[in-house]
Amino acid sequence: MKTLGIIPARYASTRFPAKPLVDIAGKTMIQRVYEQAKKCDLDEVVVATDDERISSVVESFGGKVVMTSIKHQSGTDRCAEVALAMPGYDVVINIQGDEPFIDPAQIALVRSCFTDKNIQLATLIKEIHSDEELFNHNIPKVVVNANQQAIYFSRHPIPYIRNAEEREDWITKHLFYKHIGIYGYTTETLLEITKLKPSSLELAESLEQLRWLENG
Repeated sequence: MKTLGIIPARYASTRFPAKPLVDIAGKTMIQRVYEQAKKCDLDEVVVATDDERISSVVESFGGKVVMTSIKHQSGTDRCAEVALAMPGYDVVINIQGDEPFIDPAQIALVRSCFTDKNIQLATLIKEIHSDEELFNHNIPKVVVNANQQAIYFSRHPIPYIRNAEEREDWITKHLFYKHIGIYGYTTETLLEITKLKPSSLELAESLEQLRWLENG
C-alpha cells in the first residue's frame, strides 16, 4: 500500500497571514510539520503550496514541494491536484500545515485504517475534557455512531444537553469529541469527493467534511 503524505500550505490566510513561515524556536512552522511527517512510515511526503515564498523555504531545508493552483478553496482540493500530478499512490494522507508538533503516531494511525480494504476515508477524534474546548467555535466537534463512523461535525457543541443548567454541567453529562484535522483517503475517493459541489451544511458551518457526509 503506497502512501503519499501531503502538507497543504498557503500564505494568504485571513486569520493569520504567512502562518507557515512563522518562526518556532529557530525553524519555520512548515519545516516542523514536514519533519514530524517524515518520522512516519510514508512512501513520500510533499508540501503543496501556491506561494513561491513557501516553496523556497521548503526547498531551503531539503523538503519536497509541489506548486498548485491559487484557486483551491480547501486543503483537500490542493491534495487532489498533487495526487493527479503524482500517480501511483493508493492512499493520500492530508496533514495540516499548521500543526508543528503533530504526533507521527497520529499519522500512522490514520494510515493503518486502510489495511481494511473497505475503508475509503479516515480521520481522527479526541475526547474533550474542558469547557473552553467544548465551547470554542474554532474547534470542530463530532458525533459518531456505534461503529465509530462520523454522523455530524459542528462548530457548536453537539449533542445539545437539554437538562444542563450551566455550561459547566455539559462536560459531566456526556462524552464529547473534537475533530483532529488530519484526513486519509484512498486516491480514488479523494479524486471523487473533490468533484462534489459545496453543500449547504458545509457553507453554514464552514467545514468541508460536511460536503462528504451530505453526499453519502
